[in-house]
Amino acid sequence: MSRVVTICGSTRFVDVMAVAAWMLERDENCIVFGLHYLPDWYGADTDHQAEAEDVDEQFDALHLKKIEFSEEIFVVDTAPGTLRTYWGESTRNEIEYAVKLGKRVRRLSQCPEMLAEMRDRYHTKVDEIDPGAD
Repeated sequence: MSRVVTICGSTRFVDVMAVAAWMLERDENCIVFGLHYLPDWYGADTDHQAEAEDVDEQFDALHLKKIEFSEEIFVVDTAPGTLRTYWGESTRNEIEYAVKLGKRVRRLSQCPEMLAEMRDRYHTKVDEIDPGAD
């Protein structure tokens, strides 16, 4: 039986979330809920597209509903090529909500094999990664 997992984390890591979702489905046969990666051609020039389109509250509520349907959350708290971890207030709220519901919480920074594969495939310079504040 497949586990249902919701990916959480800062939208600055949305590309890493897409890869993590792929790996969770490929390697663990999970059903993954998460954020949607928007390509450059969509015109998403911000990490907070939901705010830009004034649907952030709707998306926050939907994300909590995804957590309710899930057995666990997977927090993308870092990016390949950086040693620092980060999550903001929204992610902190999602983690607290998941814990309150008794859901398992895993973090990318605590998954060395997954991070190693991402680092092996990662082609951007470390200096281009900005895990600073939201």
